[in-house]
Amino acid sequence: MGTSCEVRCGLESPAPIESVILPTLTGNTMKYMCLAYEDEQDLNDLSQSEWHELRQETLDYVDALEESGHLIATYALQSASTEVAVQIRKADVSVTDGPFIESKEQIGGFFLIEAADYDEAIQIASNWPSARIGTIVVRPVEEGLSMDRRYH
Repeated sequence: MGTSCEVRCGLESPAPIESVILPTLTGNTMKYMCLAYEDEQDLNDLSQSEWHELRQETLDYVDALEESGHLIATYALQSASTEVAVQIRKADVSVTDGPFIESKEQIGGFFLIEAADYDEAIQIASNWPSARIGTIVVRPVEEGLSMDRRYH
């Protein structure tokens, strides 16, 4: 069971994008993959003006993350209806059309960031605009594959 961000890092609701101050990265940092889960219907239900506002807020935040040196890459994904799953079992290749997860929220995009620590990564994720209508999952990146096993 995860610890809520409010408990883990003392955060309240995120600040408006224009008031977010991101320190320039210095010293040792770590990479974090942030996966943006969203309900496609919630986004489709936004009015045109609401969508334009959310889109611009996101683009402004991307600019701020780039300027501070935190953002490595970010991409939105096409609809979950376009996904396929590929598996190889006993030399047989299986390709299945999606979507696959029996959930309202699907991965809508990702952003790869550099941060001083987990708390800073959570702070960055909490200010991502679509976190207000979806979920941002933050995971540390493993810089290399361990010799003894994949997960510890």
